[in-house]
Amino acid sequence: MSLNLSDVKGVGKKEDTLKEAGIDSVEKLASSKLEDLTELKGIGKATAEKIVENARSLLNESTKDDSAEQIQEDAIEKKEKEKAQEELKKLEERKTKLQGKKVEEGDFVLIKITGRTQKGTIFRVSSEEDAKKAGIYDENKARQGMYNPEFVIMGKPGFLNEGLTETIKEMNFFEKKSVRIPPTKAYGKRDPQKIERIGIAKFRRLNEGKNPELGKEFVKQSQGQMQRGTVTNVMQGRVIVDYNHPLAGQSIDYNLEIVDKIEDFNKKIEYFMINKGIPSENVSDFHVSYIPKSKTLEISIPKMFLFQNLTYVKFGLAMDLQTHMAEEIDDVKFIEVYEKIPLPTTPSESVMQKVEDFNKEEDKEEEG
Repeated sequence: MSLNLSDVKGVGKKEDTLKEAGIDSVEKLASSKLEDLTELKGIGKATAEKIVENARSLLNESTKDDSAEQIQEDAIEKKEKEKAQEELKKLEERKTKLQGKKVEEGDFVLIKITGRTQKGTIFRVSSEEDAKKAGIYDENKARQGMYNPEFVIMGKPGFLNEGLTETIKEMNFFEKKSVRIPPTKAYGKRDPQKIERIGIAKFRRLNEGKNPELGKEFVKQSQGQMQRGTVTNVMQGRVIVDYNHPLAGQSIDYNLEIVDKIEDFNKKIEYFMINKGIPSENVSDFHVSYIPKSKTLEISIPKMFLFQNLTYVKFGLAMDLQTHMAEEIDDVKFIEVYEKIPLPTTPSESVMQKVEDFNKEEDKEEEG
């Protein structure tokens, strides 16, 4: 803890006098001789005794606080190490139990996936190390947990493409495999019907008045449906928009490794939350409570997320939990607590309090 002379009770306006005499720290004041202090202008014997005693008391308190803080930090570090060791131990136990066993339909698994295009461009990675090697590392994505093994429920739609699902179904836990997935089982063939030519004037109307930019995403809503495409060309007063997936028509090379099976109830909840876009570093801030009798899951939203629009996140999370954990979960409740904010002190009261405190301090110095 950093201490200043101004922190010592009774020093007040005498701080400049002390500093001129070379007493510029709490430590120097605490070790000063009374006869040296009384020779300074405006410092009597009583004041000298008081400020030296207060300086010594402040140092003692600071030492105690630092010791207590260090003890607390050591305890937290020890607890984190123990938790990490416990997780490692559990992983080793799971490895022993699952080694050589095939992945089954409905298993909750974590998979490391590296995806490359036909030209060798890496577009999908499951670790920071691989992202850095590929030159696509992004700190913001790292904070959002984008470079972690992917959470997959085997055989369920919405997690992997057809080719990856078929491949992983034939793999064992902790096995590594490289595979090439053809377009029909990856991102599909290129469909000429998904390429649209739009007049520039109409494009501007659909694009909030903005002009087309090559390579930029364009979102079109039609008959209640949303289409995402990419502006690929602008020619003869028309904008060419391609609604095919950017990787459509390409065979994709994947490196795969099944790194874990998730069986713990709370861990499954955590991964569903991460899958819905909640940063992994913030998941522990959400308090989760489960009521087995009514098969109800209650999730308390932390303060930092109260004023964010989580409507779609909450809806999607509830749907996922009710769909994929149907045997354990019926209802999902989200709890939001808005604490009462105390009214601020009126300006006049605040000023009067400061004046009163100043007068008290002046009276104490005169008595010294």
